[in-house]
Amino acid sequence: MSIQEKADALFKDQLSSWPLLGANWEKLGEAKIKEFDFDGFTIRVQCNPKRIVSSAAKVDRESIEKRPCFLCTEHRPPEELNVWFGNQYEILCNPFPIFREHFTIASADHTPQVIEPEFASFLELSRALPDLALFYNAPNCGASAPDHMHFQAGNIGFMPIEKELADLKKKYGQVLQKDKDIEVTAVADGLRRFYIFESGSKEKLEEFAAAAFQMIRKIQNEAEPMINMLSYYNDGWQVVLFPRDKHRPWQYFEEGEMNILLSPASVDMGGTLIIPLEKDFQKISREDIEDIFSQITFSAEHFSRMNEYFLHNGIQ
Repeated sequence: MSIQEKADALFKDQLSSWPLLGANWEKLGEAKIKEFDFDGFTIRVQCNPKRIVSSAAKVDRESIEKRPCFLCTEHRPPEELNVWFGNQYEILCNPFPIFREHFTIASADHTPQVIEPEFASFLELSRALPDLALFYNAPNCGASAPDHMHFQAGNIGFMPIEKELADLKKKYGQVLQKDKDIEVTAVADGLRRFYIFESGSKEKLEEFAAAAFQMIRKIQNEAEPMINMLSYYNDGWQVVLFPRDKHRPWQYFEEGEMNILLSPASVDMGGTLIIPLEKDFQKISREDIEDIFSQITFSAEHFSRMNEYFLHNGIQ
């Protein structure tokens, strides 16, 4: 069996053998959804109460140090089974699913969420799981376990951006480099500013990603690049990189009517906002969405600086 087939079989088995996953998966069928149309793309909002665990997670150092790591083997429930990817990563079913098939892919070692040394594994996992969107959330960009290296994956077709990428490239894209090995496109669609790397060469993608991560860290003045990232594989990779300027919008920290409990991560950047509270789902507006994205996405100034870097420092 392929890794994809093993993962599919694992999820099917865990739905019946792990009551927590089974119950939360059933609730997905009741999730409320509404959509907002923008100029050439859609933002979808899902009300998913079970995701309160992730959305409200305290990720400061003191809180992390006080709680056991739920991705470490010794702290997992006995019902939770795995599929190994090599000897370094374990594919696990996410017990609080967003997707109809939702996995957390955790490092076998309790090491921090750091992307640069693990980007090759990100690509290899994406190739091994072609029916899934693989994604990465940086420590200050939606990762609820920043102390344990992990990726996530969910079935293709859930995030609106998947069907919109070609049109977004055409309408809003600027090609920064294109040759026989790789195409790099910058996209500013009025809500998000992001990059699309397309290549059949793992080595070329690693080169470009290393340069991108280094430049993002320099711009942000951070030890770890603030990013969300998606990857799809179909006879080559399509990697979507969302640099960020902020972890959570001001609405997250407000009290009373101004509060919206939304902690954006990769799925949100991909066009599906995950909101755990009914009150927020009912009241969130197009204007709220525009304001939230204006805070968290790469600024126009940073985006321009990054584009200039790529245009003048292309990987040969």
